Amino acid sequence: MRFATPLVPGRLIRRYMRFLADVELESGGVVKAHCPNPGAMLGLKEPGLRIWLEPNDDPKKKLDWGWRLAELPGGHWAGIDTAVPNRVVGEALEARAIPDLAGYESVRAEVPYGTRSRVDFLLIGGGPDTYVEVKNVHLRRDGDWAEFPDSVTDRGTKHLRELAQMAEAGARAVMFYLVQRTDCARLRMAGDIDPAYAEAFDAARTAGVEMLCYDTEISPEGVTLRHALPVDDGPQSLTPPR
Repeated sequence: MRFATPLVPGRLIRRYMRFLADVELESGGVVKAHCPNPGAMLGLKEPGLRIWLEPNDDPKKKLDWGWRLAELPGGHWAGIDTAVPNRVVGEALEARAIPDLAGYESVRAEVPYGTRSRVDFLLIGGGPDTYVEVKNVHLRRDGDWAEFPDSVTDRGTKHLRELAQMAEAGARAVMFYLVQRTDCARLRMAGDIDPAYAEAFDAARTAGVEMLCYDTEISPEGVTLRHALPVDDGPQSLTPPR
């Protein structure tokens, strides 16, 4: 996935009201940007952080700037836009670039299922119908562990339970975690942040839901799928507080 418009660097002044950020552009001036992320963004919202914005001239949008990336120590990157993972995974599915999910005849997006829900992707043909939910991961607190979620997510818990129901009914169900950080090498659930999600994760895996995780290559040019990362195979609901 390539950004439609070249990104512009700046320094974060503050993130506030969840979806807004004040940024000082390196070229001069202060702008208000849309922060497309409802989560806590732990470690990614400190004042002075070098970030990258995407300008737009769409008259339908209230703000002229959208926050896309954050620079991290050691030359690493993090993507903060929670809409990006679906675009990245969607492109990879269409290109048959995910070995675990290749071999299907068609890929459909936003298909109704469960209780007033829409699954991110439904893969049809070549086997049982496969339901794929995609989650954005950008939390890192300890070593090379990526963690999910970074705040309580009732919606995410609901998705796990609905996938479990599909698996129990005989379909293939997949929770796909896309790590939008370049400094992580494995994934676990943040059971201390959202115990209910961790419990639902354990129950869904027991019910047959497959847990896949891939990392990404990130630059101001775009975000692309890289390779599979291991998911902690222990009970996530027992993860101790950190």
